[in-house]
Amino acid sequence: MTSTTTEPAISGPVHEVELTIGGMTCASCAARVEKKLNRMDGVTASVNYATEKAKVTYPVGVEVADLIATVVKTGYTAEEPPPPAPPKDEATQEQEQAAEDDDPELASLRRRLTVSALLAAPVVLMSMIPALQFDNWQWLSLTLAAPVVVWGGLPFHRAAFTNLRHGAATMDTLVSVGTLAAFGWSLWALFWGHAGMPGMRHGFTFTVARTAGPSTIYLEVAAGVVAFILLGRYLEARSKRRAGAALKALLKLGAKDVSVLREGREVRIPVDRLAVGDRFVVRPGEKLATDGTVVEGSSAIDASMLTGESVPVDVTVGDSVTGATVNAGGRLVVEATRVGADTQLARMARLVEDAQNGKAEVQRLADRISAVFVPVVLLVAVATFGAWLGATDDTTAAFTAAVAVLIIACPCALGLATPTALLVGTGRGAQLGILIKGPEVLESTRRVDTVVLDKTGTVTTGRMTLQKVYVTEESGEDVLEEDVLRLAGAVEHASEHPVARAIAAGAAERIGALPPVEHFESVPGKGVHGHVEGHDVQVGRIHDGPLPEALKAAKEAAENAGYTAVVVARDGVALGVVTVADAIKETSAEAVRRLRALGLTPVLLTGDNERVARSVATAVGVDEVIAEVLPQDKVDVVRRLQAEGRTVAMVGDGVNDAAALATADLGLAMGTGTDAAIEAGDLTLVRGDLRVAADAIRLSRRTLTTIRGNLVWAFGYNVAALPLAAAGLLNPMIAGAAMAFSSVFVVTNSLRLRAFS
Repeated sequence: MTSTTTEPAISGPVHEVELTIGGMTCASCAARVEKKLNRMDGVTASVNYATEKAKVTYPVGVEVADLIATVVKTGYTAEEPPPPAPPKDEATQEQEQAAEDDDPELASLRRRLTVSALLAAPVVLMSMIPALQFDNWQWLSLTLAAPVVVWGGLPFHRAAFTNLRHGAATMDTLVSVGTLAAFGWSLWALFWGHAGMPGMRHGFTFTVARTAGPSTIYLEVAAGVVAFILLGRYLEARSKRRAGAALKALLKLGAKDVSVLREGREVRIPVDRLAVGDRFVVRPGEKLATDGTVVEGSSAIDASMLTGESVPVDVTVGDSVTGATVNAGGRLVVEATRVGADTQLARMARLVEDAQNGKAEVQRLADRISAVFVPVVLLVAVATFGAWLGATDDTTAAFTAAVAVLIIACPCALGLATPTALLVGTGRGAQLGILIKGPEVLESTRRVDTVVLDKTGTVTTGRMTLQKVYVTEESGEDVLEEDVLRLAGAVEHASEHPVARAIAAGAAERIGALPPVEHFESVPGKGVHGHVEGHDVQVGRIHDGPLPEALKAAKEAAENAGYTAVVVARDGVALGVVTVADAIKETSAEAVRRLRALGLTPVLLTGDNERVARSVATAVGVDEVIAEVLPQDKVDVVRRLQAEGRTVAMVGDGVNDAAALATADLGLAMGTGTDAAIEAGDLTLVRGDLRVAADAIRLSRRTLTTIRGNLVWAFGYNVAALPLAAAGLLNPMIAGAAMAFSSVFVVTNSLRLRAFS
C-alpha cells in the first residue's frame, strides 16, 4: 500500500495489520498518526481519515502492541479489528443492525448539534437584527452562548488540548482558538468594558466593522461558528456512513446457514462450518452458501448482486457457481470448492476495502499540505492582527480579522476530497461488478491510450462451439442437416477432443438425444469412426474418398475464415461438413465500440494463427492484430507498445496473461478467468463481459475527475478566502458557516458517484 513516505528497506518477513484509529477529527490528524508510525524502524503505514483506519506493514521484532502504543502516544486511540465472531442467530443479528443504525457516535454528535443550534440561533438573530436587541440582551446572549462554546465546542477544545500536549496543531486548533478568542473578548467587553451597559446596541455587517472597542462583543461568532461546524461534522459523518454502505452491503450478501448432505440426509449448519468438498443443497430462491461446482440438477442463477448483470445464467452439472448468488430455478446440489476468506465474495470485499484504505497521489499531496497548513495559518492570523493594529490602531478590527482568518482557514474539505470520492466510487464499482484494486489505478486510467485484448476467453468464449453444417446432394440421396448432425454427434460423443465435445454438445442441443455408437475408434491425424444405426461413420479433418465440389468449397471457405472444418462420411461417402470455432462473445463488438469512444486504440493479441485472429478482429471491429504470440512473449508485446510511447491497458483472463497484466500500465482481469490473472490485474471485471472493461475505465476516470474537482474546490476555497478574511472582508461567523459548508459540498459532490451507471 502506498504511503506518504518512501518505504524503507526491510530484510526478512513482514506482517500486515489494519488498525482502527479513534479520535481523528481532520486530515491533519491522519497525517500526524501516519508520520509517527512511519518513523518506527521498518514500519510503513497509510492512514485514511475517511475510513478511520491505518494499514500498517511491520517487520519481525515489532509487535502490534508497539504500533498501538505509538498511536496512543500521538494522542489518539488504536485497536485491532475483532476476530471473526461465531455465527449469530437471527434475533442477535437484528439487534446488532438496530444498534448500527443508531450509531452512538453519530447520535452523540446529533445531540450536541441540536442543543447548540437551538441555543445559538437566538444569539445570532439578536446580534444580526438590531430590532431584536433589548435592554440587557447581551447578558441573555452570554447565557445562551456559554453552553454552546464550552459544551458544544468541547470536542474541538479537547482535540486542540491533546494536540498541544504533543506539540502539534490541527484544524481543531483553529476552531478552538478562534471561538475561545471571540468568547474571551466578549467576556472582557461585558465585565470590564462598556458592552455590559443596559442600553448597549450594535449592528451587524459582513465585514469586520463594528462599534468601537470595549462595547463590541462576538458571542454570535463564538456560538454560531461552533453550531455551523458541528452541523458540517454531522453531515460529513452521516455522508461517510452512506459512502461506505456499498462495502457493508457487499459483506452482508452471503448466506447465514446451509443444508449440507450428511449420509444421505440434509443437515442445516452455519455457513462458517462448511468445508471444501462438502455437498450442499440449494433450493429455488435460496442464496448459494459458497463457491462450488454443480454436481446435481440444473437451474438459472441470479448473480446481479455480485456482477450487476440482470440476466440469470443457466447452470447445470459441471458448471461453477459463486457464493451469495441466488438460485432462481430448480434444486441444485453443489460441491464446495472455496470457503471462508477464499470465496469470490470475500476476495471482492478485500479488494474494495484495500482500495478504500489507499491513497491516490493527489491525496498524498493534500496530506502533506494539511500537515503544515495549520501552523502557517496561526502565523498568518498573528500577522493579520499585527498588520491591522499597526495600520488602523483599531484593536477590535484587528482582532476580528485575525479570528476570521483562523476560522475560514480550516481545510477540512481538503482532507475529505479524496477519501470520500474513493469510498463512493469503489463501492459503486463493487455493485456493478468492477473491483478497483487501489487508488493509484485511477491515475493510470486517465493516461491509457491503447487497450490490448487477449482473444481467447476475453473477446471469445474460450470454448469451441458448433457453428455451421453444410450438406450436399451430390451423394445421390437426400441428406438433411439433422442427419449429418445426428451421425457426427453420436460418434464424437465418445471422444474427449475439444472439437469432438463441441460437435457432440451442439448436436444434442439442436436435435435432442443422440443414437448410441459401437466399435468406436480414434485414428490419430485422421479423426474418429464408429458404427451408428448400422452404418460405418467417419468424422475427421481428412477424408480418404472424393469430396464433392460444394463440400470442398465450403470446407476451404470455413478454414480461410478461421473455423475448424470436419468432414462427416457414411460408409465412405461424404455427406457434409461441420464447422466449429471459439465463438465470439455477443457483446465483444459493442465493447470495442465503447473502448474506441473513450479514445482508446484496441489491439487484438493472441497465440492463434494470423488467419483466425484476423477473422475475429474483423468481426469485432479491431484493426490492429498481433497473432501467433507465445504465452511468454505477451510481456514483450506490451513492452514494445510502451516503448513506442503508448500507455497500455491489458485485458486478459488466463494464467498466460498474468505477467502481461502486471507489466501493462493498467491491467484489467476478467473475473471469470484464473486466480493468477485476477491477482495480477489492477481492475477485476467480475462478469466475463468485455463491455465492463469500458465501464471500469469510465468509472475510474469519473472518480478521478470527482477527486480533482473536490481538491480544486478545497484548495481554491482556502486560497480565495484567506486574503478576504485577512483584509477584513469576512465576518468570522460568516467565515465559519462557509468553512463548514465547504466540507458538506465536497462530500455531497462525491456522493454523486452513487448514480454512476
